[in-house]
Amino acid sequence: MYKLKIITSTNREGSKGIIVANWLYDQVRGDTRFETELLDLAVIGLPFMSEPNHPRLQQYQFDHTKKWSATIENSDAFIIVLSEYNFGFPAPIKNALDYLFNEWKYKAVGIVSYGGVSGGLRSTQMLKQVLTTLSMTPLMESVPIPFFSKYITDDEQFQPEETVVKSVRAMLTEIHRWTEALTPLRRK
Repeated sequence: MYKLKIITSTNREGSKGIIVANWLYDQVRGDTRFETELLDLAVIGLPFMSEPNHPRLQQYQFDHTKKWSATIENSDAFIIVLSEYNFGFPAPIKNALDYLFNEWKYKAVGIVSYGGVSGGLRSTQMLKQVLTTLSMTPLMESVPIPFFSKYITDDEQFQPEETVVKSVRAMLTEIHRWTEALTPLRRK
């Protein structure tokens, strides 16, 4: 069973992204191919990058970095629940990625993006450049959710159309395939 981490992309108070992330977690946790954990950047609370040494050296000085490193190192694949701010991805996810380097290598990453008319596709395209620089494998099978707020009920539950659910299933199949294929590289 592979260890799959779902990571939120924002830490803004009142963000609706955690509602999407919680829904996604519920969708994934029943998949027997994965042991799934939700990592909420608002709860984790990484400060703005503060390590004195480059992350590739893994000479971490701060406990928050050491804990983040252990969490990411102990992962096989990821799904980032990605919002879009001003046609780009939010600073908290960039900061979370920048804290580390080697821990991200050779791991598949799916993206569930949300937003207005674009469904977060612009932020997805920008984020892929960062992910590939970290030697991650971003999947083509992403799940964009346009006008996502129309799927949030009064009691703050996310209830998307069936096409979104089917897209998540397709993405999980690809995450599993890529995770299997990348496993030998992670063991070296």
